[in-house]
Amino acid sequence: MELSILKKLGLDDKEIKIYITILANGAMSVRSLAEETGINRGTTYDVLKKLQEAGLISYYHQDTKQKFVAEDPEKIIKMIKEKESELNLVKNKINEIIPELKSLQEKGGNGPVAKFYEGRKGIKFILDDILYTLKKFSISEYYIYSTSGLREDIYQAYPEFNKKRIKSKIKAMTISLSPGGGTYGIDERKWLSSNSKEKNDEKMTYILIYSGKCAFISHDNNKNLVGVIIENKMIYETQKAIFMQLWQLI
Repeated sequence: MELSILKKLGLDDKEIKIYITILANGAMSVRSLAEETGINRGTTYDVLKKLQEAGLISYYHQDTKQKFVAEDPEKIIKMIKEKESELNLVKNKINEIIPELKSLQEKGGNGPVAKFYEGRKGIKFILDDILYTLKKFSISEYYIYSTSGLREDIYQAYPEFNKKRIKSKIKAMTISLSPGGGTYGIDERKWLSSNSKEKNDEKMTYILIYSGKCAFISHDNNKNLVGVIIENKMIYETQKAIFMQLWQLI
């Protein structure tokens, strides 16, 4: 039985162990629970209090002893529904204050903001940010400096990216710094070099220019993917202007 899913409810390993032990053995005292689980009595008592508050166990008195019993496991579904209700309430409250939070952010100044990301999960976040940002502002294209030394690794981090992008009718205008690469749907691509292989191809950076942001993706010294998003309108406009000038010259 896969019990780690119970951690999603906020239970830790000791709480899960005690809960399952009560389920399997029926009514138990603090002492017998401590002996069965190998958890000291003080901690066992604290865990029982939390499980009671969660509605997963209850207790009764037998002679002078306190016995703990598990509630119907169906109560777990009730817990999930309560958490869903709480999250929806939080979501509604957050939506109410988002305009104020954005106002505070805008007052913070227009200096560049750089955010660093690592590994495939980090690169997937960057690509997701492209989709989210362009759709949010109804922008239908973005610009790429592509290099074969990174191209495959980047899109392995998010294999369905181009499919989602094309479905959203977002066009990629790409300047390839090295041979290779293709287009999808409405995309356009030009090649800066026709050489079969660039000597410094693996040292080049993959650059994405989109709606007030520029993302730079490369390999570190250990060949791991790393990326940086710079959020700044002036930097974006400068990079876009350079890209469009070069596009016209190729």
